[in-house]
Amino acid sequence: MAILGMPQLTSAKLRMNFVLCLCWYLLLICADSQRTDPDEVSALRSIKKSLNDPYGYLASWRRGDPCNSNWTGIVCYNRTLEDGHFHVRELLLLNRNLTGSLSPELGRLSYLIILDVMWNNISGTIPKEIGSITTLELLLLNGNQLTGSLPDELGNLSNLDRIQIDQNHISGPIPPSFSNLRKAKHLHMNNNSLSGQIPAELSQLPVLVHLLLDNNNLSGPLPPELSETPNLLILQLDNNNFDGSMIPSSYGNMSRLLKLSLRNCSLQGPIPNWSNNPNIAYIDLSLNQLNGTIPTGALSENITTIDLSSNNLTGTIPASFSSLPRLQKLSLANNSLSGSIPSTIWQNRTLNSTERLILDFGYNMFSNISGSPLAAPNITIGLQGNPVCSNNILLPFCGPHEEDFSNNFNTTNLNNCPPQICPPPYEYAPASPSVRCFCAVPLFIGYRLKSPGFSDFLPYENSFKEYISSGLGMNTSQLDIDSVAWQKGPRLRMYLKIFPAYVNDSVRTFNRSEIIWIREMFGGWGIRDNEVFGPYEFLNFTLVGPYREVPPPSSSGLSKGALAGVILGTIAGSVSLSAIVSIFILRRHIKKQHTSSKRRPSTRISIKLDGMKDFTYGEMALATNDFNSLTVVGQGGYGKVHRGVLSDGTVVAIKRAQEGSLQGEKEFLTEIELLSRLHHRNLVSLIGYCDEEGEQMLIYEFMPNGTLRDHLSGKSKVPLSFAMRVKIALGSARGVLYLHTEANPPIFHRDIKATNILLDSRFTAKVADFGLSRLAPVPELEGDVPSYVSTVVKGTPGYLDPEYFLTHKLTDKSDVYSLGVVFLEMLTGMHPISHGKNIVREVNVAYRSV
Repeated sequence: MAILGMPQLTSAKLRMNFVLCLCWYLLLICADSQRTDPDEVSALRSIKKSLNDPYGYLASWRRGDPCNSNWTGIVCYNRTLEDGHFHVRELLLLNRNLTGSLSPELGRLSYLIILDVMWNNISGTIPKEIGSITTLELLLLNGNQLTGSLPDELGNLSNLDRIQIDQNHISGPIPPSFSNLRKAKHLHMNNNSLSGQIPAELSQLPVLVHLLLDNNNLSGPLPPELSETPNLLILQLDNNNFDGSMIPSSYGNMSRLLKLSLRNCSLQGPIPNWSNNPNIAYIDLSLNQLNGTIPTGALSENITTIDLSSNNLTGTIPASFSSLPRLQKLSLANNSLSGSIPSTIWQNRTLNSTERLILDFGYNMFSNISGSPLAAPNITIGLQGNPVCSNNILLPFCGPHEEDFSNNFNTTNLNNCPPQICPPPYEYAPASPSVRCFCAVPLFIGYRLKSPGFSDFLPYENSFKEYISSGLGMNTSQLDIDSVAWQKGPRLRMYLKIFPAYVNDSVRTFNRSEIIWIREMFGGWGIRDNEVFGPYEFLNFTLVGPYREVPPPSSSGLSKGALAGVILGTIAGSVSLSAIVSIFILRRHIKKQHTSSKRRPSTRISIKLDGMKDFTYGEMALATNDFNSLTVVGQGGYGKVHRGVLSDGTVVAIKRAQEGSLQGEKEFLTEIELLSRLHHRNLVSLIGYCDEEGEQMLIYEFMPNGTLRDHLSGKSKVPLSFAMRVKIALGSARGVLYLHTEANPPIFHRDIKATNILLDSRFTAKVADFGLSRLAPVPELEGDVPSYVSTVVKGTPGYLDPEYFLTHKLTDKSDVYSLGVVFLEMLTGMHPISHGKNIVREVNVAYRSV
């Protein structure tokens, strides 16, 4: 009997509809299982409740699922973890005008890597529960109204790279537990109310490079142990009260130190001898009660700034202050120095149009100048308050003078472009060799150097542009420094404009993926540190015009649960379920046949691999702006490698096979199969693959510092110190050792070479490219088998093990030989084979000739 208003269904149709409904039901269950961890969802709701959001930035937190519904500031891992749930990876709430307090529920975000609430007005204390997030790498709380003390529990953050609590009202001592932050490179705790002594235990931090504690209430003696901090580059302690304390003499032996700033710290005693420090570039010991004479030892040629003013120094100016090629500022004012001022300090200097030199000798007891007092126009000499000013010839130098550099300038160069041609928000981009007067919409970046290693920025302007643009993988013509101004600190505030590259007259803006990537590079400190420019602050990221529609950092994509609900709702509301489903199946079948006809034979991956995402061609095209040539970061026999940004903001490397590539389907499948079950910090992670539309693509984690070969050949402008080379060598060896001894079953890589060793943002080495790899024999599982694999010789000339080449027997020693060649490259800078010369033979000849 038919239901009123519905045609009678045959048993076959009933069975078909039942099966289809069951499929949709299973889809719904699967979608529900791939939602954000419920505990983290609950924590996020508590976090929102403790914050006041006057401008409604967190309105999206009221609906849907955090990882699938575009919650503002929420970035999740792009795959479910072992428990089948998505987890929050980053909490990014920079500059959102938030007030309220930080909830203890933050501690339940147990997979969090970045916690960023910079530049809000959040008050209250720092929850101790944050110390339980052991995955945390960036803790960014600066620029708020936080009070209370630093929780001891923060010392449990074993993976923390950077802690920024500066510009708050934090009080109390620095916990000794911070000595447990073994991976911390940056401790920025300046501009607070911290008190007590600096813990000597901080000297135990093996990778600490920047210790900024200026503008606090710290007291007690300076710990001599800080001189033992092995990698410390900047020690900035200005405006504290180390009453009666002396500067430990061992501070003069900190061979890696670039900057020491102890201004206005109530210090007494002598000045350390800096002759044992070959790198020191900036010394500020002004406004103390230091006494004795200025050490006469030789100074580093890197010195830009020496400020010893307002102390109780006696004696004469040492000869070592002459002929310093990079000196910008020497201030000895307000002391009791006497004798003669050596004119060789400035007469031996040849300054170009961008260089200036300020010399302040005022209010001492100098009686004369040795040599001629005449100086170039861009050299300022101050002699006011000295007996030498009784000489009428020197009167021009005895009045008020410029004490500091003024860098409040706009550097935009319109290159004689016609006025008012670009309609707002379009602006003229800086000229490049290929185009002038190009109108485009820039991104605006608020940026500040927290502890620069110079006093005058102008001579460093071009190198700064090169530093930022190369860090972003752009041309220098895409960067304009809108304004520069020194601020109290001294810190250097800038507003940067980033322009899209010129492609043609129709492309004048960044796409969404590029905007997300640029924001991530600044906000995640993806731009490497620079010794001259020091640490920086990310102040704001302003989107104008067409960019206003770009959503703030968040996960993206329709919730799978919501998608399943839409599908089920459509089915439930349909009059003819069979007809709709039949059309749907028919269209899918036609599309599948069309796609299959375009494929290379036998490339379809028929199985799903755990934790490995199968991306669509459309997703890859979107991530790379339709495989724009500007996104190409490398090329090999397989094809081109593109930098891409996934919909959730994850930056990836996409290796796209080209027709006729030297590697084929077998290598494609081999790499997916092997990397889906290899997990080690020194192996490049494979995120997913794409195998449709006749395309084969492998999607890896992005390695911003490129290949080891790039750095050895000079293609990259980042020099590798010996310590960095040792670190890279050890990391590479650990990756290969894992393949041989810990992978299950073991693996022979078969193509170890410098271009297959990639470097992440911290120059951690990771072995890549497993297309030629082979599974190693396992005697205990396979019985009496040889320890080698008989195979056709494959690999790269110059790296091939001669024994493998002759016998076709591949062993773990074959990889070790190739790795040894890489080590020789790192030591010599040579290519494995160059002009007919083999690196191994050349090194052997050189060794025997010693």
